[in-house]
Parts: sequence; structure tokens; C-alpha cells
Amino acid sequence: MAACGPPPRCPDCGIPGRRRHSAYWRTLAERPFAGRKFAIRLRVRRFFCDRARCRRTTFVEQVPGLSQRYVRASVGLKQWLRAVAAELGGRAGERLCHKLGIAAGRTRLLGLLEAPEVPERAPRVLGVDEFAFRRGRTYGTVLVGVETGHVVDVLPDRTSETFAAWLREHPGAEIICRDRASAYTRAIKKAAPGAIEVADRWHLLQNLSAAVEKTCHQHRSCLRKHVEQEEPPPLPPVINLPVPELPRTPLVERTRARYADVHRLLEWKWTISAIARHLNLDRKTVRRFKTTPLDELLASAKDFGIHKARLLEPFKPYLNSRFTVGYTSGTLLFREIQERGYTGSIQVVRRHLAKLREGTAEPVHAAIPSPRRITSWIMRPHETLSDQEVEKLLDVRTACPDITRAHDLARCFRDLLVNRRGSMLPDWIRQAEQDAPAPVRSFAGFLRQDLDAVTAGLTLEWSSGRIEGNVNRIKTIKRTMYGRASFRLLRIRILTRG
Repeated sequence: MAACGPPPRCPDCGIPGRRRHSAYWRTLAERPFAGRKFAIRLRVRRFFCDRARCRRTTFVEQVPGLSQRYVRASVGLKQWLRAVAAELGGRAGERLCHKLGIAAGRTRLLGLLEAPEVPERAPRVLGVDEFAFRRGRTYGTVLVGVETGHVVDVLPDRTSETFAAWLREHPGAEIICRDRASAYTRAIKKAAPGAIEVADRWHLLQNLSAAVEKTCHQHRSCLRKHVEQEEPPPLPPVINLPVPELPRTPLVERTRARYADVHRLLEWKWTISAIARHLNLDRKTVRRFKTTPLDELLASAKDFGIHKARLLEPFKPYLNSRFTVGYTSGTLLFREIQERGYTGSIQVVRRHLAKLREGTAEPVHAAIPSPRRITSWIMRPHETLSDQEVEKLLDVRTACPDITRAHDLARCFRDLLVNRRGSMLPDWIRQAEQDAPAPVRSFAGFLRQDLDAVTAGLTLEWSSGRIEGNVNRIKTIKRTMYGRASFRLLRIRILTRG
């Protein structure tokens, strides 16, 4: 091919070239054609720049949409390679290019990536959330335009100083959607005090669910007492075994040691953040060890992985009776209960028999729903519950007045959230603070501390749904990079694909 047409303009001064200097051939790699490599031999002309004040003596014409200065690939091929690099990164992109018949290494692909310019002004509705570079250790911040759903910028940490500096450099945010993180709240109050803060509705429901589940866990004895009074379960034969004691598993021992370390540092007036750094724990974990009794923590550690063992619950009376009369073979008992409908593994049976030998097996109790299942019944819309679930929830409410109060308050709060009745939130908080169980009352106290943002979240249409979607997309990008990418490269890929 040969370039033709009117003389081009000088790229520096813009004056059209009048005198031709010379011509030469250049080779441009092009996109594959019919499965074969394709290249273009292009003859271009060089012109003099006759303007005396221009620093450029000569310049070469470029074919729009085909050639660029100092580039040995066509514009179309370069766009292909940039798209491959943005989607797959270096090594994966190199393998795809090899399959397509394009000569491109990982270094060249990564060199084509350039982060788009961040707008000078922030979007009117800005969303902010954290994401993990390394879960539990280092975090970054992603900023999203909630109206468009596109990523605006990525920050290297989640501190209030970094976010506040970004807000000062990019004014214009009128509404800022965030979760309950206090660092972002401080940054907004410092750098954008006129912006309306909107607390995310999903996180509010999640926090309320955690409070309801904790209430159900604390009053589990009420449910057990109610079930046993109504219908006492058949008692298995008495087994003369040692007094049951808590199993000394590694998880239980680690829970004891961690609880002791946290409370020792708390007695020394250490802050939660300082304890988290010293013990290499997350701040939420330290706060849980601070506020949760040791017995409850040990019960959770003892029941870790209990979802598999629950399959054995209906068969424990049979196993206990057979064990009492001398049948102690795990394989034999496993086959017997398997014929009676057991679908679990033999390892669960052997662990239960080992507890019977050691005297650490718990007595067989009447079946009661788990705290998580009760919380699911309370938090789900009433019309999605089956008749059996409605009946069981009614039994739970009959058994415990505190769970009944938590149920009524949770349903009321969900109605405020769904129907956007944020103006009624102060009344709900006052009711919760008066007679609610302790976990729900604590949740209400947190709402009062962040009342304006929560009210806006229950009133306005904006939420953090699009932000969470971009956080999940960042996780996918991280997996394709195998955790080896620098912050600069990760930011370029996030913004390029945003």
C-alpha cells in the first residue's frame, strides 16, 4: 500500500507540508486474516516544515486509523492487544495471542495498558467501599459512580486521610453511598461536609440479622425447655461413662489462648486496633473476643463443622443403646444405621463412638431449630415461608418472649427499609432501646450514632449495590493475576475494564 492524498500538517505547528523530503517503506503488523498472519507494507512520505519558528525540520505522514508514530502495529491490532491485556493480563493474554496467531509477549501486552484519566470532578452520586489486596491484612478503596456503575478511581488503602485527600482534589460529590466503616465517615465530614451520606441498606439488614441470631443463641435454653415440656423425648438407656467435659481440640485450645491474650491486653488499656496489630488479627475478631463470653466462644469452637454431624442426631439414641449393650464396632454400627436411613459418613459415627468411650459425648436433646434457621424465618418476607416454617416460628415465639420482641422489631425495621419510611426510624430506635434484647438494643445504639446516614439510606433510592458488584469484579481480576500484580497494574486493569 502507498499513502496518498493532500500533504499532512506538521504535528507541532499545524502548517501543511509543501515540499516533499523523501519516501520510505514501513511494515505494520495487522490482525490475522483467515487464520493466517497478516502484515501491511506501507509506503509513506516525509515532508519539510517550512515554518522558521517550528523546531521540527521534517515530519512523516500518518494514515488515520491505520498507522501511528514509532508503532510497528496497526491501530486495529493495537486495540485488540490492549483489550486482551485488560481482560486477561500478561501470561494468560500471551497464551491467547499465541492461539490467535499474534506475536505478542506478556511484557508488550502489559506495556500497552494505560490507566484512563480520572475526571477532575467526582460524580454527583459517589459510592465508596473497601476491597482486599490480601484478606485480613491489606485493603484498598474503590470509588464508583453509582448512577453509571463505572469505577471512577482506585485508592491504595482504606484510611480516612487518603479518601479525604481524594475528595478535596475531586470536588462535586453531592451524595456518597458507603457502608458502616468509620474511616470513610471521618473523611466525608472533613473533606465534603455538605455531601449527604447514605448508609447501605444491605449492610443494615446484615447487622440486624447478626443481632437477631445472637439473641436466638442466648435464649436457646428457653426453646429447649419449651420443647421438653411439651413433648419429652424418649430417653436412651443410661450409659455409665465419665463426667462429660469439653474436648481438648486444637481449635478449642486456640480459642482459650486467644481469649486470654485479648483480655490481658484489654486490662493493660490497649485499644482494639493495637491488639489487632499485635496479635495479627482482624479488628472484628478482637471485638468479638472482647464482647462475647468465653463459654459462648468455646461452644462455637466445639461445634465447628457441626453441619455434617447433624445428620447423626436422629440416630444417636440408637447408637447409645447399642453401645451400652456392648456393640462398639464403628463399621458394624455404621451399617446398621445406614440401613435405617443414615446418609452421612462413617467418620462422624466413629467420632461419636470415641466421645462415648472418653465420656465427652453430650446427652441427646430434643430437636430444636438452630439460631441461624430461626433468624432466616424472621428476616425473610412472611409470604416466602412455608406453612410448616410459619408453625415452627410461632412455637419459637411462644417459647421465648425476648425472641418474640426481636422478631417484632426486626419485622418493623424491614418494613421501614422496604417502604422507605426513614422518618419513622427515631421512633423505632426509642422502642428498641426501651425493651429490646441486648443485641438488638446495641444495634439500635449504633443506628443512633449514624442516624443521618441511616435515615438517608431508608429514604433515598441510592444504595451500594453497584459498588458491591464492582468489588466482586475486582476479586475476579485478582484471581486471573494470581495475586502477583502490583497496585499500579491492578488499578489500570480495574479502570480499563470499569
